[in-house]
Amino acid sequence: MTESTMLNGEGDLTTYEFGIVHQRLSKINVELYNEDQLPTSTQARTWNWVSIAALWVGMVVCIPTYLLASYLIGAGMSWDQAVFTILLANAIVLIPMVLIGHAGTKYGIPFPVLLRSSFGTVGAKIPAVARGIVACGWFGIQTWVGGSAIYVILNTLLSGVLAGDPLPFLGINAAQFTCFLAFWVLHLYFIKNGTESIRWLETYAAPFLLAMGLALLGWAYVKAGGFGQMLSTPSQFAQGQPKEGQFWTVFWPSLTGMVGFWATLALNIPDFTRYSTSQKDQIIGQAVGLPIPMALFAFIASAVTSATVVIYGEAIWDPIELAERMGGVGIIVALIALVVATLTTNLAANVVAPAHGFSNLAPKNINLRMGGYITAAIGLVMFPWVLVNHIIGWLIAYSALLGPIAGVMLADYYILRKTKLNVSDLFRLKGMYTAYQGWNWAGLGALIIGILPNLPGFLASVGLIGAVSPLFATIYTYAWFVGLFMSAIAYLVLNKALNR
Repeated sequence: MTESTMLNGEGDLTTYEFGIVHQRLSKINVELYNEDQLPTSTQARTWNWVSIAALWVGMVVCIPTYLLASYLIGAGMSWDQAVFTILLANAIVLIPMVLIGHAGTKYGIPFPVLLRSSFGTVGAKIPAVARGIVACGWFGIQTWVGGSAIYVILNTLLSGVLAGDPLPFLGINAAQFTCFLAFWVLHLYFIKNGTESIRWLETYAAPFLLAMGLALLGWAYVKAGGFGQMLSTPSQFAQGQPKEGQFWTVFWPSLTGMVGFWATLALNIPDFTRYSTSQKDQIIGQAVGLPIPMALFAFIASAVTSATVVIYGEAIWDPIELAERMGGVGIIVALIALVVATLTTNLAANVVAPAHGFSNLAPKNINLRMGGYITAAIGLVMFPWVLVNHIIGWLIAYSALLGPIAGVMLADYYILRKTKLNVSDLFRLKGMYTAYQGWNWAGLGALIIGILPNLPGFLASVGLIGAVSPLFATIYTYAWFVGLFMSAIAYLVLNKALNR
């Protein structure tokens, strides 16, 4: 394959050395790249399907995922309806996940660089940072959850001596904040050591986390002599039940929220698939690692909680509270499992993407490690212990933003470019992706058009305006889907009009 063919995307770059590409890129526009954003070399492509599946298992097994089924059952679903909703949502989000991941594997480029194709070399900074800010919020939430697990379990082991009055301004006590901060510092070690250290952690943590989940399921079954009454409780939407006939009004916003849970990764999945050994590996790895483990973990959460009704006389959804009740050696095992589960999810899902996004703002001055430190700092000051109490609204709200970004990217890569990218021009200030001084107004305009239909519903949901018409309320229910399709269509139309 010639240098021209490689750089113009007329072949699958996963099968060729990237030395020529690196040599050519090193001579142009240093303000548009650093070593972390250049296409990955063949030697760096060490992730097979097992590695990618392990990555997903490591991200799936976390406390917020465990709690998803509780939100759905609390809304009136039976356990099987809740598990089905979660499975369906993840099967849906798997589609853009695999499609966008294709570009990462083919060209070895991260998410912010891929954005330059549809938003321009300068305009790409807006969606990259928008995705990054969402991840910072999740980073803070997950760090708070992990720190809370450490606090609760240590406080139980120490007979409650860590309890105290909330600190002024923070609203949490000193011990809670210390545990949160300690867990936050632990993340800095992996940020310092880069993506390969994260892959190592995910690979070895995945079987341990699956084993812990199955062990918890076995413990609950034996302890309760079965899974108790909840698994046989009918849906509240069934005939004669309190919410008879209202299933669909709950199902659709719940489905959107569940899709939104991983809509973040559907955008920046190239940050990981760029290390994949082949397209087959990234596809199989994601198909094995995402929908099935999500459904399995939702079932484990439902079944274990059902058993707690028999064991403790009440339903205990919070795994931290459950660990506290278990006591003995179980509390130590639970502490280790909770910390590992939260750490693996947070590093992969909520550090890599914003680190690349912030690096893309000023590649010459901010590398991936510095971007990770910025992510950690923002997550620290976002008061995640407040944000975590509004998690479902948070999921739907940011899905209204991320859906349009995905729509633009998919329309550009598959319909407009037909998967052909000029790699070197993605790093040029004057090239085919730099119309209007680096701003692709078709991409930015389509992003705004995709967001606008969801804006009234969002403003009403956060209390900035009063009730909106049923039409806008319904649209907001399907926020991710509406944004994706609206922006995709708008992008193709605008691109034809503006970029002739």
